[in-house]
Amino acid sequence: MSPGSGSRRTVWDLPLRLFHWLLLLSVTAAIVSGKWGGAAYALWHGRIGLLILGLLSFRLLWGLVGTRSARFLSFWPTPARLRRYFSGQWQGVGHSPLAGLAVLGLLFVLGAQVLSGLGANDDIAFAGPLAAWLSKADSDALSLWHQRLSSALLAMIMLHLLAIACYELLFQHRLLLAMLSLRKRLNRERVAAAPAWRLLLALLLALASVYFVQQLGQVRTPAPQASVATPAW
Repeated sequence: MSPGSGSRRTVWDLPLRLFHWLLLLSVTAAIVSGKWGGAAYALWHGRIGLLILGLLSFRLLWGLVGTRSARFLSFWPTPARLRRYFSGQWQGVGHSPLAGLAVLGLLFVLGAQVLSGLGANDDIAFAGPLAAWLSKADSDALSLWHQRLSSALLAMIMLHLLAIACYELLFQHRLLLAMLSLRKRLNRERVAAAPAWRLLLALLLALASVYFVQQLGQVRTPAPQASVATPAW
């Protein structure tokens, strides 16, 4: 089927697309706040990291109980699927096996980046919510990995954008239009929606993960010591 044939039908559900754009904005804000440093870094970088943690938690459960095109099993890049894709025999809905490989890789690196940031510190103004639960050496090690993973994440983002550009310019697949409208040209019926309770469950998991991490950080944060009055001898 040519890229322009078929009718435009819904493929990706609205929660998945909202996740995608919120994640894009959040990662951009995290990168900018990290580059600025200073007060913006100390105040906002950690908050944005918690937002990304919540988004990834939502995506994890939505990949298990969401709509068909959102589930990981629907685009898991098995060797058989990859062979069919590269031989031109793949005819699926949603992410192709190659795109699925890119999505899983990006989510893995981003998840590792967030988890390392939870225990990282900069020795000046910032400490992740779980840094107090770790030794200084372990926190410093996570800080180093957080910096290394940021370079890997930027590289994967650039490859992701390059792949989109190739699909748009070389293969005439309107991925950006599909990502904005939630629809793409298909010769089959649209993907069925998931029950509302599954969406609620995924949202509750996302909120619970952020709340749990925040509470852990507050438990181990030392309270400021009250000043002791000097006795008048």
